[in-house]
Amino acid sequence: MKTLSEELALRRAKHLYRERHVLESPTGVEVRLDGETLLSFCSNDYLGLANHPRVIDAFRAGANRYGVGAGASHLVSGHSRAHHALEEELADFIGTERALLFSTGYMANLGVVGALTDRQEVIFEDRLNHASLIDAARLTRAKVIRYAHADTEHLSKMLAQTPRPGLITTDAVFSMDGDMAPLAALHSLAVRHNTRWLADDAHGFGVLGRNGYGSFEHLGLTLKPPVIYMATLGKALGVFGAFVAGETALIETLIQRARTYIYTTALPPAVAEAVRASLRIVREESWRREHLQVLVERFRMGVKQLGYSLTTSATPIQPLILGEAQAALDASRRLREQGILVPAIRPPTVPEGSARLRITFSAAHDATHVDRLLAALEEAIST
Repeated sequence: MKTLSEELALRRAKHLYRERHVLESPTGVEVRLDGETLLSFCSNDYLGLANHPRVIDAFRAGANRYGVGAGASHLVSGHSRAHHALEEELADFIGTERALLFSTGYMANLGVVGALTDRQEVIFEDRLNHASLIDAARLTRAKVIRYAHADTEHLSKMLAQTPRPGLITTDAVFSMDGDMAPLAALHSLAVRHNTRWLADDAHGFGVLGRNGYGSFEHLGLTLKPPVIYMATLGKALGVFGAFVAGETALIETLIQRARTYIYTTALPPAVAEAVRASLRIVREESWRREHLQVLVERFRMGVKQLGYSLTTSATPIQPLILGEAQAALDASRRLREQGILVPAIRPPTVPEGSARLRITFSAAHDATHVDRLLAALEEAIST
């Protein structure tokens, strides 16, 4: 058996070694990283709210009122008025009966899947699902069937052959490719086979749809059973946390059975207050979503003119797939030499042979930033 040091050396030799970099500034369009000032295209702060003055003021006021920690789990004494108000406002925003806060999206997905399935059932998951959904299915010890990415015909055949389908799980917007799941077809299959399905809209909530309700609004769909909706609060809303939304019976079941909700300390109430302020901005300032889409379209047009190809993503996630890990590392290094931060994404985060630059946009970017990125990409990739 290899030692830990030998395993690490092997990972480094395969160009898969991960390293942390020290951020010395707030996240934003320009960041200070390891002593360098860089133009950043790698944050999930899609609407540019992580440093919004109203959000910061709400966080500060929440800390003054509630302190800096919840002190206990929601079911002991940690469920504050701030948490409760945020849950009500989230449910009202997306049009569901209830919402339930979790510490992170990872915890939310583990909690839902663990609470609603058992080892006698079958979980169906998209082959490109986020790691949290993959791990959630593994932890249940249920049988897991992975269907081909976004292939509802494949899923339909598998469902038809399964006597006890327990749950379908999928990203709504896939975090590495930026494409969307076929939500309407998935809903029809879930109804036909009498099974629940969990949609992880971490990268769609706040960004997609005329009002920012997310992927379902974008596609003209409503959030109703058998849908279980999960979204995070640290991406478009720029703060931290996650929530699950659905009908009252679903939320009450999770309160009783979701271990990642029951057995962990609640979010600091000040975080909930900051999210409430951010949610109000999302409601009021649709220009952020509109501007973001203009930037994405400008980038895609520019990349096409450079002769490079992108995926079909129309979201702020725009991956430029380069193939081998070394090619992605080299392109990332060349961009950084030009003052632009886009880390390389390599296996196992993405499949073998699909290492990439995962380029993301924020409403805080402007057209000149996009043009600078395009000029830098032309030099970085053609070198």
